[in-house]
Amino acid sequence: MILGAAIGTAACAPRLTKLPSGTGTPAPDFAQVVVDATEACRRVQSLSAEIAVTGSISGDRARVRLVAGFAPAAGRIEAAAPFGAPLFIFVASGADGTLFFPRDDRVVEHGRPAELLEAVAGVPLAAADLLPTMTGCAMPEPLAGGQALGDNWRTAAGTGGAKIYLHRESASSPWQLVTVFKPGQGLQWSWRADYDDFHDGLPHVIRLVSADRDRFNIQLTLSQIEINPALGPEVFRVDVPRDAERITIDDLRRPGARPPAKTRSR
Repeated sequence: MILGAAIGTAACAPRLTKLPSGTGTPAPDFAQVVVDATEACRRVQSLSAEIAVTGSISGDRARVRLVAGFAPAAGRIEAAAPFGAPLFIFVASGADGTLFFPRDDRVVEHGRPAELLEAVAGVPLAAADLLPTMTGCAMPEPLAGGQALGDNWRTAAGTGGAKIYLHRESASSPWQLVTVFKPGQGLQWSWRADYDDFHDGLPHVIRLVSADRDRFNIQLTLSQIEINPALGPEVFRVDVPRDAERITIDDLRRPGARPPAKTRSR
């Protein structure tokens, strides 16, 4: 993956949430627990943040700083370099996405956002999934009846290996959505999102791990967070020079796919 290859360095694998085992018992309060756990994230209509990424992508160790903004079904992610232009700029709105490499003057235009993001960072997130995933509000549907695993854990399963876990520290503590397993093929989940370090009901640490950890195993640490900033449609567009080379998503998927730097004609 391009992100890992571009900024490979030493980084520790994320530590995942230790989940309870057992089948549990029916939880009649499950629906209310979900409402309570997602109250804060449901109020977020847009978000901007700096995001420190550590871990590994496609077997390459990764460490990079992202500057990002998210709105319903839209997102912008820039991978900052130590100096000069960003490593890449990803923008998405609805089903349309663009991935621009300013240092190489190469671009993939009008691609599917999930495919572009997977190619550059490993994680396949559609535009509509960006904001919910970053705020802890993305849950697979449908989910079967909730189960209680003791007093302080609730869980529910869906199709394709989907599952969620909610937790509270004590009876007087707030419920939090701590782990979501995304559906995959058959009964096997595809990847999981773990949420931690909550402030005012929102996670500041997110761990994204694929079932095959060689795909991605990363931790996102959010800072400089702004809730509900005004993000107009221009934020989710990128100005691409006319002479930038147009490439395809298949070009990015080839081994060693990161485009070599080239000098623009002036």
